[in-house]
Amino acid sequence: MTQDDETGRADATPGSRARRVSTSRADRDRRRPRGERGDRGRRVSGGRRKAPQPGKVVFKVIVASLMSLGLATGLGVVLIYNNWNGNIDRQDVSNQLTNRPEKEDVEGPKEPMNILVMGSDTRAGEGNGIDGESTNGLSDTTILFHLSANREFAYGISVPRDTAVIRPECTKEDGSKIRAASGYEKWNAAFAYGGPACTIQQFEQATKVRVDNYVVVDFNQFKDMVNALDGVEVCIPDDIDDEVRNIHLKAGTREIKGNEALTYVRARYRIGDGTDPNRTRRQQAFIGSMINKALTAGMIARPDRMISFMNAATSSLQTDFKGIAQMADLAVTAQGIGADNIKFITTPWVYSDKVSSGIEWTPEVEKLWQLVRRDKPLTPEFLKDALSAGDNPDGSPSAGNTAGDETSESDSPSAPTSPSGSTDGASDGASDGASNGTPGGTPGTDTTIPPPAPGGLSASGREAAGLCT
Repeated sequence: MTQDDETGRADATPGSRARRVSTSRADRDRRRPRGERGDRGRRVSGGRRKAPQPGKVVFKVIVASLMSLGLATGLGVVLIYNNWNGNIDRQDVSNQLTNRPEKEDVEGPKEPMNILVMGSDTRAGEGNGIDGESTNGLSDTTILFHLSANREFAYGISVPRDTAVIRPECTKEDGSKIRAASGYEKWNAAFAYGGPACTIQQFEQATKVRVDNYVVVDFNQFKDMVNALDGVEVCIPDDIDDEVRNIHLKAGTREIKGNEALTYVRARYRIGDGTDPNRTRRQQAFIGSMINKALTAGMIARPDRMISFMNAATSSLQTDFKGIAQMADLAVTAQGIGADNIKFITTPWVYSDKVSSGIEWTPEVEKLWQLVRRDKPLTPEFLKDALSAGDNPDGSPSAGNTAGDETSESDSPSAPTSPSGSTDGASDGASDGASNGTPGGTPGTDTTIPPPAPGGLSASGREAAGLCT
């Protein structure tokens, strides 16, 4: 018996016309009984696997992946957004503020913004009592952040907590009044009496600067933000051993986080000259390092750290911002401001006997508030010994950003006499506290004076603040 290669049948009839058998899978399937037909792309008895079509397969995988990713990302964004909004303790205190100053009209594509940041030093709550002290909740740090209308510059002005001021009448949430002080008190007493509303009232009455929004940050929140950044680099010139307050820090340049970071910014004694304004300087250097690290490409490329940072930043955050969206919109408008254009200064000051271990503003401070009101950049006199977020952790200028450093000390104006009569103290206060704010010109006029290249802190300024020299 012979096999007909074309028909596959035995004993083909001689002379009969052979039929051609189709070789395509589709034709063979049509010839095969329905029950024996295989699914498309699946091997069947006696058949071959269909050749793959990579273009279509890859396309389907990409589409499916993008759809899944879109759904997951969208859900994640909603959950994170809601979580951040849920973290915020929103308290509008505008109805507690009276006799408010008007904002001056300025030119610019946006509105200039003045945000008052208060760091609560309450030891209430787990993790806050790190230094053995106890308070009812004072404002350990007060910084006015000014964001220009053209979104080209920003600066923070620190008000030392020991500044002597006559606290004005404040209004409680229930509408009752908090009596004004009959004499001088320290700046942070207002927070203890009436919280952020009383501090804003005091700030606006003393400066005639309208506050647009406020933010209150506590110890734990600050610590968690540092941890989310995986530490912030500092330079500690000498070992700090304060047995009374249980503060122990080793000298050197390194990244610190957790309680170590918190004790560093809180430390006042056995570091630097021990004054509150120069502790403020050290805090400014630390905040600048935080901002610089948060702006780095490495941080932006780590969504896990960014989310952790935002979780920490919004956790128990007290503010009058309407929500994350409003804060994000403001941040987007300011994204073009580089770290070197974010400056930190302290109100010009001298030692004062009006309050214990106190200081008071010098007359030059009015020129500073005038710059804020008119949305002007800081003038060279105020920029002397100013810090920027782009400076090194020790307060010195970063590489390629050294202009003006040599003039910081030699051009420092002579110190005004301290009301306490302590010429040594007044001299220190002027060189390390007021030297960045004793202008000889007339800032605040309609002529914009461009700021010089930043020069960081002078050697004497860094030594007084407890930074490496």
